[in-house]
Amino acid sequence: MSREAIFEASIEYFLSPIGEFLRDDGVTEIMVNGYNKIYVERRGKLYRTDAAFATEDALLSAVHNVAQYVGREIDEDRPVMDARLPDGSRVHVVVPPSARLGTYLTIRKFKRDILGLEDFVRFGSLSDAAREFLELCVKLRKNIVVAGGTGTGKTTFLNALSTAVPEEERIVVIEDSSELRLAQEHCLYLEAQQADSYGKGELSIRDLFKASLRMRPDRIIVGEVRSGEALDMVQSMISGHSGSMTTVHANSPRDAMVRLETLSLMSDVQLPVYVARAQVGSAINVIVQLIRHSEDGSRKVSRITETYGLSEKDQYQFQDLYVSRLKGRTDKGDLISELEWIGAQPTFASEVHEHGLETHVKHTGQLWG
Repeated sequence: MSREAIFEASIEYFLSPIGEFLRDDGVTEIMVNGYNKIYVERRGKLYRTDAAFATEDALLSAVHNVAQYVGREIDEDRPVMDARLPDGSRVHVVVPPSARLGTYLTIRKFKRDILGLEDFVRFGSLSDAAREFLELCVKLRKNIVVAGGTGTGKTTFLNALSTAVPEEERIVVIEDSSELRLAQEHCLYLEAQQADSYGKGELSIRDLFKASLRMRPDRIIVGEVRSGEALDMVQSMISGHSGSMTTVHANSPRDAMVRLETLSLMSDVQLPVYVARAQVGSAINVIVQLIRHSEDGSRKVSRITETYGLSEKDQYQFQDLYVSRLKGRTDKGDLISELEWIGAQPTFASEVHEHGLETHVKHTGQLWG
């Protein structure tokens, strides 16, 4: 029996109180707020369940089992852990005393199917024209940020966006905890590592990003930027590594740019604010904004926005290209929306013709001119 199989069986045993939810494809997230208070998310809505671990120690044992599987440690000195289950599901844990009410365990379920942008058209989150526009942006090697709040599906959408990357490219994927699973064959996956009990062995996303630049990548995809690695990513975007993609927590395109600027200033490189802002403004080309509607739990693309440098007053410049308009509700009460082109052209409209991509244009002819 392989080591992987042993761990898989062991984890399945320790997590058996929530096993039914792990096996249920309708559940997207499992939230354990202490051993006897468990919630699940279905179709964007939260529900309290009757499930419970036998004791707090039983829950903590399950957490330590997961930590052992990924080679990490969690205790009072290191009370927070990001990990993954054998099936790829993302795990986040906080233990006492940082967690006041007991051990908190959150599991983001791994989607076995690789979704493409056409699936988001089928879900009603994208129009065919918006899908085609994003696919052409990827082929044109535009630097794209997927922005949204917690639970809006940023990672899932980033994975779908990556399906537009040409098969022949060499792609490096960098994540804090592995979630992305690209359809292309030539992919290298890098995962950050926490320090051991002696403070050794730590590899941050920033360390991995610097290493990736020496791996001859055609394209770099960062699962999420959270700290000073934003500066390395932004500088690589403007110095030859175009076509990068990432996600960021932000509720609007402007917030996304400000967030990247702030994260860039968190690096150990002392930059004037203006320089950080100018570099972010030059690096990012397109922002895809995601939202989750509280009324029905649906996740939608709310707008696709071009960013193009700074104004004379050193402010970010934006131009919405597609904006979501609510059209009504279904018989079941679900929201109906349509992502509509507002009539503006991107500043890079001529590039489709310059790169000979006219054969890919079927729904967006007016947008490219």
